[in-house]
Formats: sequence, structure tokens, C-alpha cells
Amino acid sequence: MGEFNVHRVRFFNYVPSGIRCVAYNNQSNRLAVSRTDGTVEIYNLSANYFQEKFFPGHESRATEALCWAKGQRLFSAGLNGEIIEYDLQELTIKYAVDAFGGPIWSMAASPSGSQLLVGCEDGSVKLFQITPDRIQFERNFDRQKSRILSLSWHPAGTHVAAGSIDYISVFDAKSGSAVGKMLVDRQYMGVSRRKCIVWGVAFLSDGAVVSVDSAGKVQIWDSATRTLVKSHLVSNADVQSIAVSDQEDSFVVGTAEGTVFHFQLVPVTSSSSEKQWVRTKPFQHHTHDVRAVAHSPTALISGGTDTHLVIRPLMEKVEVKNYDAALRKITFPHRRLVSCAKKKQLLLFQFAHHLELWRLGSTVATGKNGDTLPLSKNADHLLHLKTKGPENIICSSVSSCGGWIACSTASRFFLYRLNYEHDNISLQRVSKMPVFLRSALQILFSEDSTKLFVASNQGSLHVIRLLEGGFKHLHTFQPQSGTVQSMCLLAVSPDGNWLAASGTSAGVHVYNVKQLKLHCTVPAYNFPVTALAISPNTNNLVIAHSDQQVFEYSIPDKQYTEWSRAVQKQGFHHLWLQRDTPITHISFHPKRPMHILLHDTYMFCLIDKSLPLPNDKTLLYNPLPPTNESDVIRRRTAHAFKISKKYKPLLFMDLLDEKTLVAVERPLDDIVAQLPPPIKKKKFGT
Repeated sequence: MGEFNVHRVRFFNYVPSGIRCVAYNNQSNRLAVSRTDGTVEIYNLSANYFQEKFFPGHESRATEALCWAKGQRLFSAGLNGEIIEYDLQELTIKYAVDAFGGPIWSMAASPSGSQLLVGCEDGSVKLFQITPDRIQFERNFDRQKSRILSLSWHPAGTHVAAGSIDYISVFDAKSGSAVGKMLVDRQYMGVSRRKCIVWGVAFLSDGAVVSVDSAGKVQIWDSATRTLVKSHLVSNADVQSIAVSDQEDSFVVGTAEGTVFHFQLVPVTSSSSEKQWVRTKPFQHHTHDVRAVAHSPTALISGGTDTHLVIRPLMEKVEVKNYDAALRKITFPHRRLVSCAKKKQLLLFQFAHHLELWRLGSTVATGKNGDTLPLSKNADHLLHLKTKGPENIICSSVSSCGGWIACSTASRFFLYRLNYEHDNISLQRVSKMPVFLRSALQILFSEDSTKLFVASNQGSLHVIRLLEGGFKHLHTFQPQSGTVQSMCLLAVSPDGNWLAASGTSAGVHVYNVKQLKLHCTVPAYNFPVTALAISPNTNNLVIAHSDQQVFEYSIPDKQYTEWSRAVQKQGFHHLWLQRDTPITHISFHPKRPMHILLHDTYMFCLIDKSLPLPNDKTLLYNPLPPTNESDVIRRRTAHAFKISKKYKPLLFMDLLDEKTLVAVERPLDDIVAQLPPPIKKKKFGT
């Protein structure tokens, strides 16, 4: 791999927000996840569970419910009393409607997807009609005495079950009148509690209603007779969430103790046609409350306060026992939160509401390979830049010279000029930024820091020339006719002549910056792009996709390179394709044009194109024999992929110069230490 001095950075104090809701869409095989800061993320389960879209959070949006409706339309509701629909093309909020019932605790779309129900703080259940453009209020159901914490439609759309405090109501969906009420037992372990909160309900086709509550019980009710059929005590704490499979042969619940339980409908005896619900499998993949669960055809999905999104495959549902059957735990966003000013050795860290600029430390000590060298000068925290307003930061970037910082929220774009005098730093904000720059999804400076490239959510790319204390708008590349898709990834060549942009669905477009026109479009691929970069020596565009394929495309020749064709002909090593985190950054060695450097969350890789590719019989992660072997044997057994797993979880890694790397890590233990304490559980022997 070669020897590098590595700056090992662990002072990026990033803590992901906890997961509040999840919603699975069976038609598109996508998962929507909302977090406690109001951020909503879209995962494409068919594209190796890649986070292909996200909507930035907002301080006033505490999302409590999330659901999909007909036509793959996504809605959310929360404690501010508003129902929000998201624009999945432009990645913005399409509109917000006040339900006029106080905070909204629950929401459910009808089986047909044409109606929307919300449960409110004042005890009202409100029905909305989903029209092509927005939603329209239709009527109120009979008001209840306490807040509506959970809702579920009967699969036929005829009735609705609503969970509240101490009882479950059943409504006629056509008239909106309450046709029955089931009182929940307040007792837990023989002791009567003051209140029993019904956190979740599920209405089944046979008329059964499954409820989960704060007494730790999973209960099955007969909605026709309003009687309790079966009760399962599964936890000493609250059972907070429930999700049922489409076939209604299993359901999953999540508890405040971090345990997920799987229930299945099984025959009473081997020869009997009568079936009953049985708790079959417990899973302990969380340390804190499991606030949300979902049930896909092949997996159980859960998330909660510990910030992890866990996908637990159901082995009996997975046809081919390959790597898709492995447990996945997604913690970090599939986008970059760190940018680097190489010439000044600065790092810019992006948080929800502020940016931090740090200068790396330095050392004069020397040592052998693997040594940890003491710092002669510690890292300096130069700048803490807080944005005004309640909106989260979408993206940010620092120029290579360290003289410019840009960031964007949903409604504002900020550009700052930095001046350095010895150990002092001065900041000047550039005023009167154009309105069309707001809601930028990606920001990138040219290598010489003279241009700024901004990708908007309208699909257009803006080219800005940077002047001393000001700017000039040079050009806007408009989206291709008939397409409006957000551009999420940008890459510029070191000479500043080429700009590559990738959208959420279509291929990669390459623009000629000098002539200000579209140069070519890379052939579309079935999986979304996760990272891209342009080589400094050859102007070859390297593209990484969510299925772990890597392509190299010659921009001058408008075709894939010979190396890329050879890779596709032979294929990647099976262990390379089985990695479950996407490549998020690609860079190049300035003096070695045959080297490509890239990383995901758990490995750093140097690809040497001059060496042969590994086949499936070759050791991928240990390509070199022991050092006491001869150079002839070492060269014979070496292959193109040099992989290091020393640095993890890895949020960012890049070359500062020919011999220096910077690696930004975020150990999971540091995140857990900043979470609220979990529920204390009695352990054997303590």
C-alpha cells in the first residue's frame, strides 16, 4: 500500500439523532425513517440498503408519525399539529396542513391509499381525502376523552382501531361513529398502575386487534365481541411499537428495554387447522428504547433511541442464503459530513445547526511503521459557526486554500470569507446571495478556490466565480428537458475544466466548465451513485455505486477505460461485493496516476491499476505474504486491492499530500456515552 503519515482524528463530536418512526413501502421496496430532530431519510432496500434521499430536520418538527400513501407519496405528522407531504423529486416539503386538533400523535393511510387518518391530542380522529395535488379535510370521527396515540385500518377499509389511554376504540370508517370500546387492564404483575397507554394497535383481516401497551403486554382482542382473546406479558417496561406482515402470519414488537420480539401464527397441533399467535424469537440488537418497527417480506426492521437502524433478515423467508441474509446495522448517514482544506490542513465538521473548523496538529518526531507519534502542536479549534433559525444544515464545504466556507439550509445560503493572520482568524459574511442558491443539496469549490459549484434541488447546477469579498454568477446548467431530479453528488477536475454531477435516479452528467455546456452523459446504471471523483492526470471519472461496483470512465474519450472493461469482464471479488456500507469518498495520489483511494465506513482501500485483479480464490484482505518472503514471491502474489481495516468507523479519509493521510473516526462507544441511560435490567448474579 505504501507508507503514509496518518492524522487520526477523533474529535468530531458527531452524535446521530434517535429514530422515531419507520414506514415500509412494499411497492417500491423503500423504507422511510424519521429522526427526533425532524430529519427524514429514504432507504432503497433493493439498492443494498442505500440512503438515497434525505430531508433536513427542523427544530419545530417533532415527527411522531410517518406513512406512505397511494402513488408512493410520503406523509408525516408531529407535535406541531401539521401534516406534511414530501416532494420525493425535489427533496423538499411540498406543503404543510394544520389539522386543528393540537399535537398529532398517530397517522395511518387507508388500505386503498386514498384517505389519511390522524389522531390528535384533543381526542379527535380526523379523516383527510388524498387528492392528486394535496390533502383535503373530509370529516371528524367521534371524539374520545383522551389523546389518540395509535391508529390502524382494517385491511378491507371498513373499520378503524384507535389506541388511547386505558382503552381501544373501534370506529366505523364510513360514518365515523364509535361502534365499540375495549378497556385495557391496568394491572402489571398484580399491581394496579395509574394509567395504561396503548402505544400501538394493528387491525387484522379476521377482525382481531393486536395492541401493545405501557404495561409490557401484547394483547389480542376480538373486535366484534370486544373481548380479550389472548395476552402475552413480554417486558418489564413499555412495549412501544408494532408492525404486521402483509400476509398477516407474523408481527414484530419493540420494547423500551431494547428487545424486539417476533410473533408467528402457528397451528395449535401438527394436525390441527386451528392456529394461534406464539412468541417465537427475541432479538437484542438495541441498547435503548425501540421506538419504531417495520416488517418487510424478508426482514424485521427496528430503530430507536440508540440511533441504529437494524435490519434482521428472516432466514425462512430468504431464498438464497448469501450475504443478503446477514444482519445489518446502519448508524451513520451515507453522505459526507466532513470536508478538507488540504493546503491549510483544515477540517470542516458539519453538525445539525453549526459548523466547526479545526486545524490539524503536527509532530516533529519520527518512527517506524505502526508507531504512534506524539504531537508537538495540538489540533486547534479555530471556528464555531452557528446558523440562525430552526433549520438544519443540508450541506457544507471549505475551499482547498481554507479561505472560503459555504453552507446551505432549506431557505438560506451562506458564504463566508476567512482571513488568517498568524494565530488569529477573521470571518466576513458575503451578503446578498442569490435566492436560487438556497436549498442547495451539494456545494463544491474548485481546486484553485476561484469557483463555487452549487447543485440545487431543481436539478440545475450553478457556477459562481469567487472574488475578494464577493462573487459573480457565471452560468447555470439547466436539467435535461423533461426531467426534474435533484443533483446530490458533484466532482470537479483538479484543472477546473470538467464538472461531473449525479442525480438521485438518472446517470452521471459531465459538463465542460470552460465552454459552459454539457459534454456527455455516462450510461445509466441500475444502482444509485454513492461517490465520484475525477483523476488529476487523466481526467478519468471514477464512479462507485451502491452495489459496490466501481467504474472508470474517460471524459475526453467519452467511453469506459480499458481497466474498467477488464474489471467488469472478470468481476470483483465476492468479499468486495458483500460489504454492506457504501463507498462515500474517492481520491487520487497526485504522483501515482495508477492509484485510486476510496473508503467506506469500515475499510480504506488503495486500488493499484497496474497490478492484476484478485479472483475469488485469492485472499482479498491479506494480499501480501509475510515480510520474510522474497520480493519475487511478494510481487507474484500481490493484487490490485490493498485494504486496511485499522480505522473505523470511518467518516472521512483523504490525502493531504503525497505522504500524509487524514482519517476521521467516530467510535461507537463515544456515541453511546452521550445517549440517555437505558432502562436498568436485573442480571443474573448481580
